[in-house]
Amino acid sequence: MVLIEASILSADPMRLGEQIKEAESSGVDGFQIDVMDGHFVPNITFGPDVVKAMRTVSHKMLDVHLMVTDPDRYLDAFAEAGADRMIVHVEARSNAHRVLRAIRKLGIEAGVSLNPGTPVCELEEILDIAQVIQVMTVHPGFGGQDFIYSQLDKIRRIKKMLEDRKLTIPIAVDGGIDTATTPDAVKSGAEILVSGSSIYRGNASIKENIAALRASIQGHTEES
Repeated sequence: MVLIEASILSADPMRLGEQIKEAESSGVDGFQIDVMDGHFVPNITFGPDVVKAMRTVSHKMLDVHLMVTDPDRYLDAFAEAGADRMIVHVEARSNAHRVLRAIRKLGIEAGVSLNPGTPVCELEEILDIAQVIQVMTVHPGFGGQDFIYSQLDKIRRIKKMLEDRKLTIPIAVDGGIDTATTPDAVKSGAEILVSGSSIYRGNASIKENIAALRASIQGHTEES
């Protein structure tokens, strides 16, 4: 089953609680919270207080995507706020294996993310500890970017790497996910789709947008 997570980066900050509830009632499997520090990426976004507030209105997966230079500084705070998963970047300054171990010791699911320019080989020595692998199909920092199609081959190569090692780690895809790109992402091996703009923006309602994403997944499944 392919899961859909709604990225709140594209939500209306003045209606965040309302839009979280609407997305949850419309069938999303979780929410991704993009945490940016203005150093690792050129933007500043959410902190632990947002996660804590979201926890009061949602029982779904709260997936904290740490796009920060030193993720180990924030692990305890986000764990206490109610995060279910934390995803860190291999490109961050901290040692990825050590940070992933620290996340798991907190009782939180530990994920790792790769930027578009980062080679698959960076995963080689952390597959024993990672529980989710996220492929960035845009350059991180801002929502609403176009899907980078060259990353489909990266997804396929990661999928083969996992199969060769007999590992069942799910692959998440983040960036530019909409009804046009979803079939290719799923066909390439994506099992978690992180979508922001296609859920929270446009002329249709959140419910209609999520239903359209589900239909695009179902269409691929039927073709397969």
